[in-house]
Amino acid sequence: MAEAATKQRSPDNPRPVRFIVKLGGAAITNKGELESIDEGSLRSACAQLRQAMSGDATPEKVMGMDWSRRPGDPADPVVDTEGFRDMTGLGIDTNFIVVHGAGSFGHFQASRSGVHKGGLHTTLVKAGFVATRISVTSLNQEVVRALAREGIPSIGLSPFACGWSTQQRKLVSANASQIIQSLHAGFVPVLHGDGVLDELLDCTILSGDVIIRHLAQLLSPKYVVFLTSSSGSATATGSPGCRCA
Repeated sequence: MAEAATKQRSPDNPRPVRFIVKLGGAAITNKGELESIDEGSLRSACAQLRQAMSGDATPEKVMGMDWSRRPGDPADPVVDTEGFRDMTGLGIDTNFIVVHGAGSFGHFQASRSGVHKGGLHTTLVKAGFVATRISVTSLNQEVVRALAREGIPSIGLSPFACGWSTQQRKLVSANASQIIQSLHAGFVPVLHGDGVLDELLDCTILSGDVIIRHLAQLLSPKYVVFLTSSSGSATATGSPGCRCA
């Protein structure tokens, strides 16, 4: 993986990432309820991320980027197109990567079918792989939408769709070109724990922590921050050379 990291970095890549942020699954979902989002905690986490991206700048009016209608909304979303046209910039540092856990999403489907053990030749595992990815990608969309409502230009990126894969559950292929290109374009990539193909097992589960460890080694962020539900505040660990907060 070190060789792959060297190949993927070049002078044309964006400046070193400022933050990689892990949103713990237990912090943004209700783990005791199947596929239940803790709306208040997710909203608070996204607001904190926007504040961190704003730095010392004077807070400006948040221009939401979620222009889709949500189930139960009484009317179509209001879009201030003129306001966006008049903006000279977003006023935030978007050099962030967000990775979130699954919480109450995906675990039920994966455990019922044994996806983590592999064996796509069986119908149960194949169906479970599909079901697991439907669940975790639906959470990813909700996290992206919550960030977008805070005016953060976030883009959901799934490891499976990016071609990440494992061998005996160890990460062996992790093309980060889409992540790097998204950063360069001013977007905030949002990744998640995912079902991936495995060279020996056929398939398995790739955790958010493994994703962060690889990205920290590859992109040398200034900070790696873990937002968890246990303390209500940020705690962090990171790769050598990166500062933690």
